[in-house]
Parts: sequence; structure tokens; C-alpha cells
Amino acid sequence: MATARHARSKELESASLEQIMDRYVARYADRRADWAAFEDAKIEGFKRAQHRFIGAGGSGKHNDVSAIPPGNFTLSIMFVPPGQGNAAHTHEVEEVFFVLQGHLDVFVQDEDGRKISKRLGPWECISCPAGVIHGYDNNSLEPVYFQVMLGRAKPETMGYADDELYKRRDGHLKAS
Repeated sequence: MATARHARSKELESASLEQIMDRYVARYADRRADWAAFEDAKIEGFKRAQHRFIGAGGSGKHNDVSAIPPGNFTLSIMFVPPGQGNAAHTHEVEEVFFVLQGHLDVFVQDEDGRKISKRLGPWECISCPAGVIHGYDNNSLEPVYFQVMLGRAKPETMGYADDELYKRRDGHLKAS
């Protein structure tokens, strides 16, 4: 006999083991590459695809029923072709980039525009603290796959450092 030492969350109190496995397993083959997950992804140089596993990440697409429901964090896999990246931004919570394949140039930046970059390879990561301007670029000749985690179940959409991009940061959510 086994004893659960912690109570199940309210929504899982009466769930069967089969129901739990069905809802809390996500396979890569079932994820759809979302090339419109972020407002800046419409801009050449920032094109990338998000594969949502747990929650919506910073995309704001919190109604994606194919993703595992988030509890206290999100998890996505990003696909970034050569020459692409994302716009400098912040979040209200910590964000982690963990490289799985390829090489990713990550950066932190201050409000005066001073930027410091480091290249990450497979099995290397950066933890971006809340409120610190950061981002990434794929300056290599190969695509990059990396894991992204945000420290909240339903984080706000990205807080772009660029004023014009920030004003329309949820435009991708309003598109048909």
C-alpha cells in the first residue's frame, strides 16, 4: 500500500489515474509550431515558433487546451531558425532559457541600451530575473531548439523594451 504524503489539488481530488495521465502528458508530435505566438514574431529577424507544453508562456495564449494546465510555471520549446531571435523584453517573473540543440546568443541589457551577450550551447542555460531586459539571437548557421520556462502559471504578455512594439504587444491575440 502506498500513502500520498501531500493532498491532491482541488481539481484532481476525484480524478482517476487514467485521467491524470491523459491530461498531464504532452508529446512533441502533438504540439503545433505556433509561428504567431508573439507580436514581434511578425517582424523579420524575430521569426520563431513556440511549441507549448505547459501553459502559454509569455505568448498570452492562455486558452490553448492542448497544453498541460499550468500550476506555478510554464514550459515551452522554441524553434529559432538561423538569423532570427526575439525583441528585447522583460517579464514580471523569472524566465529561463535552456538550450537543447544548437547555439543561442543570449543577452541582458540596461535602460541606456548597454548590452552584454553570451553564447550558450546544448545543456547550457540562462535565468533572466524579473524586470531585467533580455532576449536572444540565433547568429549561427543551424536552427536552435531550446526550452523556456516562466515562473508563473499565466504570465503577462512580453513587456517589449521598444515603445512601439510594447503598445501593440497583444496584437497577435486579436488577429483572426
